[in-house]
Amino acid sequence: MATIGMPLAIDFEDSEFAIPRDRLRAAKHTVVVIGANAGERLRGKRGEEYAAVDRSIDDAKPEEYDALVIAGGHSPDHLRGDPRMVDFVRRFVQLNRPVAAVCHGPQLLIEADLVRGRRLTSWPSVRQDLESAGATWVDAEVCVDGNFITSRKPADLEAFARTIITRVARSAVA
Repeated sequence: MATIGMPLAIDFEDSEFAIPRDRLRAAKHTVVVIGANAGERLRGKRGEEYAAVDRSIDDAKPEEYDALVIAGGHSPDHLRGDPRMVDFVRRFVQLNRPVAAVCHGPQLLIEADLVRGRRLTSWPSVRQDLESAGATWVDAEVCVDGNFITSRKPADLEAFARTIITRVARSAVA
């Protein structure tokens, strides 16, 4: 099965981390939380979920992952302030493997200068940022553009997770 990286920082949107993680694990994929410091315990912004960092960004290599999933909340804002995370995501995208981002997750893709010419969705308040960075914003439950999978909000998470699982399976066959 696939190994999925989840870049994560404090104040992630609890459900936007937990639901994709749980669905990916149920599909027998390995989920690795990538953060600033291995072993660090991160708290969701609602205090409902906690995540242990499995791999420090200093030890993470893009080629070790079959897909990336970026949860929303305030986590992407913290992640985009870390040049190591931005570089990791940029290098991962060059591998042409699935990259999924929900809600505010595309902020990290914007910082890595990866959205120009892409069709993406997000939480509505990220729309202007995406458009200013050269993306076309769409109001859709899930938007797939090449290897990018984006979604808007917690209500879209089941469709988002299904799409990730389908894309990972398709990538494994290719």
